Amino acid sequence: MLLGGLLVLAFVPLYVAVSTYTKVALQQIRVGHARSLGRAVAAQVVEARRNRSPEELTGLLRAEVGSEGVETISVYDREAKLVARAGDAPPDEVWQKLDVSREATFEVDGAHGRALAVVVPAPSGAVVAVLRIDDAVAHAAPLLRLLGLYTVLVAFSLLLLAYFALTHLIVRPLDELSRAAERVASGARRLKVPALRARELAELGESFFAMTERLISEEAALRKKVDEVEAATRRLTEAQDSLVRSERLASVGRLAAGLAHEIGNPISALMGLEDLLLAGGLEPDEERDFLVRMRKETERIHRILRDLLQFARPAANSRSEPFAPGDVAVAVSDTAMLVAPQKEMKEIELELELEPALPAVALGREQLVQVVLNLLLNAADAVGPGGHIRVGARAVAGRVELSVSDDGPGVAPEMRPRLFEPFATTKEPGKGTGLGLAVVRGLVEAVGGSVSLDERAPKGARFVVDLPLDRGPS
Repeated sequence: MLLGGLLVLAFVPLYVAVSTYTKVALQQIRVGHARSLGRAVAAQVVEARRNRSPEELTGLLRAEVGSEGVETISVYDREAKLVARAGDAPPDEVWQKLDVSREATFEVDGAHGRALAVVVPAPSGAVVAVLRIDDAVAHAAPLLRLLGLYTVLVAFSLLLLAYFALTHLIVRPLDELSRAAERVASGARRLKVPALRARELAELGESFFAMTERLISEEAALRKKVDEVEAATRRLTEAQDSLVRSERLASVGRLAAGLAHEIGNPISALMGLEDLLLAGGLEPDEERDFLVRMRKETERIHRILRDLLQFARPAANSRSEPFAPGDVAVAVSDTAMLVAPQKEMKEIELELELEPALPAVALGREQLVQVVLNLLLNAADAVGPGGHIRVGARAVAGRVELSVSDDGPGVAPEMRPRLFEPFATTKEPGKGTGLGLAVVRGLVEAVGGSVSLDERAPKGARFVVDLPLDRGPS
């Protein structure tokens, strides 16, 4: 369609130009011929006028009229008076332009259309010949029709030739390349480039083949990299699982070692006291003293086991209690009054900074008291007599933040990674089980909270407990 439009744009102006030029050329030839013929006729009439009478001259003029398109021949004297005439009367415009003193040619409207008036001066006057020139177009019509037919045939032939050439040399090879590319896109591993005759298309096919080979090679390399990454991911997952198992085994080992240490000492003391009682020979007061010591060691073992169970099942312990939202301010105040009579707390300054109207939290009252009590006792052991402990509570972004800070020596860097693990303690044997912070962590995390050591504290240790608000029964 586009090619046909281009041919029309090319040949129609060419045909118009050639036909116009042909018409103009034929008209000029016709005019030139009429001018020459008019001069020849006028010269012949001038010569005949010298030797013939007016009647003979008129007969000669009539013989010339009609040949070679001559319409009228008029003879005038020097005063532009008519002497003789043959043919139709000249049009009025001939009289207006007549000048017998000089030669002239001009177009006029003749009896049969456009005509050419030729004025040839003579010694005795002038001869005016009027010749038809309007039939030039009629003479050119067959030639123009032949030219139009030739133009149409040439344009149609070029259109067919261009169509078949473009189809055979360009369109079909491009379709084959397109189908080959579609096969590669559908999963084919190689591009089969068809044989192409045109040099440009052959180069295009080679470039396309090279590009496809490069893309397939890069895809294979990418697949290989993906397989390597997947294999590395599997190895990392296996290593992570192995590390988790190792960490669990290490935690179990530390738990067992701590439990053996914490329970082994009182059991050894019990066995020694039992041996003394079994040996006999003791005074009643000595036997009672030994029994009292055995009672204390037994209570120590019971306390260790109770703390261990509470650490292992904090969520179950919290759910066993009736649902009752906890008030952080009340729990802190009750805990402060609970520890105030104790001997080690009498020489320690305890400061409470509680924000008024704190919202209820998801952790129950008893669990809150246990959390605050463990943190307070750890802080008291750290600061000793004359120390200072600060307990604060505030509402932050839909939660309640509880903090316990002291001005003691702080937590050693090597102790911080396992600070919340069971039996992780820096206290002397018999003065702590190392389960307090582990129990606190279990109670807080059971309701969706968190507990952490503030490592940015400028002095001492500061523990921050983040508690979610109570949402009511679900």
